[in-house]
Amino acid sequence: MKPLQASSGDLNADRRADFAEMLLASGQPAQAAELLLGALELAPRWAAGWFRLGEMQEAAGLLDQAAQAWAMALKLEPADRLGAALKLQLIGKAPAAEAPPSAFVETLFDHYADSFEDSLVKKLGYGLPDFLARALARARPGRFRLALDLGCGTGLMGERLRPFVDRLEGYDISAGMLRKAKAKDIYDRLTKADLQHFSHAGDRADLVVAADVFIYLGALDRIVGAIAGMLAEGGLFAFSLETLAGGGDFALLPSRRYAHSEAYARQLLAANGLAVLSLESMVIRYDRRDPVEGLAIVAGFPASGRNPANR
Repeated sequence: MKPLQASSGDLNADRRADFAEMLLASGQPAQAAELLLGALELAPRWAAGWFRLGEMQEAAGLLDQAAQAWAMALKLEPADRLGAALKLQLIGKAPAAEAPPSAFVETLFDHYADSFEDSLVKKLGYGLPDFLARALARARPGRFRLALDLGCGTGLMGERLRPFVDRLEGYDISAGMLRKAKAKDIYDRLTKADLQHFSHAGDRADLVVAADVFIYLGALDRIVGAIAGMLAEGGLFAFSLETLAGGGDFALLPSRRYAHSEAYARQLLAANGLAVLSLESMVIRYDRRDPVEGLAIVAGFPASGRNPANR
């Protein structure tokens, strides 16, 4: 995939854009947007510049103009690695979608791969891998023959799973994240995969984990069904959600992540023959010092039943 154009390619336009950023940082978003718009007159095909213009206009309360800027960014960069479509949805200028653009998720994590662990663990207080590992130990002590770590990232969850898993496979959309995970030498297999279209043709897994992953998927009907189909009898499925306040199944948040309701999770698990073994509320991480509330869930097929896919 061709990298995003961080520079406009025009020195004068870049200088104006830098000054616009200074104005924004000083609390003058309208003036910043006006200056960046002038820069874009010199570099009209700079998709990242149009996206940033939309953010400045949004900060200035100019939502109609922001929508036009994000629409231009989307026109110039249809794969939408910047996530302009999500911005349009959040201000009510585009219909709600059931999933984010895959290119946006891939680009986001490729960009943050080098600083991901330092930011998430040290700065944002991320403790989900340890929390899920403890929940799994309570649900089923002992070893697992095969575990699939979906959205494995740099291997934070995989590090907790490795001591009690015979074979560990990791799947992630980001090549940058997979390089970081490979360097840890904890996975038996690492594969680049888009979870929106994920399938598994190998042996059925005793454990499937999706830690802090579904926030980038939206609708979960397909992936939960696929996971139920790849679980062995007696297998476990452990995952997390950001908690949706209010009604509905799931919703896109200003963070451009998705929150899901407990009722939605329970409904999908039950529809696929899975029973909730544990469901605990927790603070997944902190965002600008505010706690991000979530759920850590472990599910499996009832002891008296069998995986419907194995019947």
